[in-house]
Amino acid sequence: MAIHDRPSTHAGEAHEALRLLAHATRDIEDPTEIYPVLGELSSGLASLAQSLHQIGDFHEGPARKRAWVRGDARTGRAASYQVAWEVHRAAEMVRQGAVAIDRAHEVEATIAYDVRDFPTLVPAPRPARKPELSL
Repeated sequence: MAIHDRPSTHAGEAHEALRLLAHATRDIEDPTEIYPVLGELSSGLASLAQSLHQIGDFHEGPARKRAWVRGDARTGRAASYQVAWEVHRAAEMVRQGAVAIDRAHEVEATIAYDVRDFPTLVPAPRPARKPELSL
């Protein structure tokens, strides 16, 4: 199996990335980092929800035919269905979390931070605005 086909490797990498993010967000020095972080988290949660649904689908399909618990195929199938149910349920919860982060991401886009409080920042160049009607 190629390294890109090993879900456990990617799950470990995702865990490490989230651990580092948790560390980095303890003290946010540059508030303009929040908007891209929310966008990446939203996309990441959508991918996580998809992965969880795919794991649930696996347990509803071929895995339940091969599942054994202490030599008992019936118990194995029941356990496989239970895993599928819980993982699909978790995927929907994650999806709902992604929707909430999407909303926060949209609102964060409306916030302007006073970068004078952050002297290490260099303001981004902005194109000249043309006169237009505003509502």
